[in-house]
Amino acid sequence: MDKLDFLNIVFLENEVKDYLVFILILLFGYILISPISSYLRKIIFRIVGNKNHVGGKDEFDTLLKKPLYYFLLLIIFYFAFNSLSFPESWGLVDSSELGIKMILSKGFSFFLIITIFWTILQSVEYLGVRLKFRAEQTESKVDDQLIPFAIEIGKVLVFIFAVVVILANVFDQNVTALAAGLGVGGVAVALASKESLENLLGSFTIFLDKPFQVGDVITIGAITGMVEKVGFRSTRVRTFDKSVVTVPNKNLVNAELDNLGVRPVRRVKINIGLTYSTTVEQIKNIVNDIQKLVDDHKQTNQDGKVRFLNFGDSSLDVMVLYFVRSNEWDNLVDTQQEINFKIIEIVKKHGSDFAYPTTSVFLENQNN
Repeated sequence: MDKLDFLNIVFLENEVKDYLVFILILLFGYILISPISSYLRKIIFRIVGNKNHVGGKDEFDTLLKKPLYYFLLLIIFYFAFNSLSFPESWGLVDSSELGIKMILSKGFSFFLIITIFWTILQSVEYLGVRLKFRAEQTESKVDDQLIPFAIEIGKVLVFIFAVVVILANVFDQNVTALAAGLGVGGVAVALASKESLENLLGSFTIFLDKPFQVGDVITIGAITGMVEKVGFRSTRVRTFDKSVVTVPNKNLVNAELDNLGVRPVRRVKINIGLTYSTTVEQIKNIVNDIQKLVDDHKQTNQDGKVRFLNFGDSSLDVMVLYFVRSNEWDNLVDTQQEINFKIIEIVKKHGSDFAYPTTSVFLENQNN
């Protein structure tokens, strides 16, 4: 008996050499899966990558490592199991009929399509990261707002295409007929998702009408903050206490919105109350010095007004109005604080003080 005759021994209608081929495919697949995955990532990176993007290659590898790994793993299992035959004694029906063969065949097709489109989605994600990086190098805010929105549209289109491919190839559906059949049902779905559609239309209105851009400070209702992202359904606004508020896009379109970001200046108006013991001369000197302060400050313009306006219940009221030449919140509050400190010094310098609510009580002495 030849030493290699054992390779022809049949077990479950497969020869030993068939099982060896099965094992070798799995073994070599396990060894080669990492270098092949790395090589494929390099090829895809040459297409969509950017060598000038610092850390771009590492970020790209992180995004595509898992989907490519599972894609190659499915290919390895496909070739490995195709080297074996199902025993006829098992009575399995053909893969075209409902049974184990069909489930395995359809399952493989399903997961293969999933991994392919997962890889595409991750590539789109990286493309978005790359475009955002380039947008940050420009002065325009339009691309900062448009790129994330375009990437979201790209992801949705990839997802829809993946569903179409799965329906056509895995479930053998006539996609054209299915789309026609959904035409009537689409009306009901549209009515059920009326609010979502309004938000989607609101996002398009925001991009076309441009009431604000990413990075602008806006006020809508009781919310004031910086726009971080405009999405399909909502817009993210980061308030000055660092919390993130999600505002539905339809609210941004329908409500009154104050875009503080387009203002050339920010207005500050305060009233200071001086004690009634302050003389007319002192008030004039205080008003003149504060006027000079708001006119000469490097962060204000020449439109400031300081006036003695009212006789309050407990104070002589002086209005201080000025405009800060900055849209940034930090600059605004820093300037306001600096001017407030100077106002305190001016009032103290002229021998006056700040008033606070007081009540005078007069006692009448009645002699019987």
